[in-house]
Amino acid sequence: MADVPPSTTSHPAAETPADEAAAKHRENRVFLVVVDETEEMRVALRFAALRARSTGGKVAMLYVVEPSDFQHWMSVGDLMREEARTEAEQVLQRLATEVSELAGSLPVLYVREGDRRDELLALLDEEPNISILVLGASTGKRGPGPLVSAMTGKFLGRLHIPVTIVPDSMTVEDIDAVT
Repeated sequence: MADVPPSTTSHPAAETPADEAAAKHRENRVFLVVVDETEEMRVALRFAALRARSTGGKVAMLYVVEPSDFQHWMSVGDLMREEARTEAEQVLQRLATEVSELAGSLPVLYVREGDRRDELLALLDEEPNISILVLGASTGKRGPGPLVSAMTGKFLGRLHIPVTIVPDSMTVEDIDAVT
């Protein structure tokens, strides 16, 4: 009777270090969305949340409070800045609930004050866990938007992660189908 080698199909293959590294990378994948009041942001946020769910990643949201031009009285300017920050936190908390339902995990929230483009670039430099920037683009007459134009033009060389641009013309069904 001939020797038959043991079957390798009855035992699961051991994970290799490369497999473990790939799984850890997927778990640490963070999709960053810049929050504003536009409809295209809503499309980008849904896309990011569903991609995070399907890849085992997380969503991060950045809300940048633009500095107030009102600087005649320091206390009034401080009050306006505090009110803007409170509003930003409320918007992020409301959106975090939606993202949590879609992605299956709580998002990471960032609130910053300054120029939106500059704060985005600073955050990307400071947070190595952010792995994909997801931006919504307007397909209307006003163009894709200043942030999309900046990140795909003059400031593209400053990015060290991929950028996914989601057009606002995508429907919920379109997004669901591609994520």
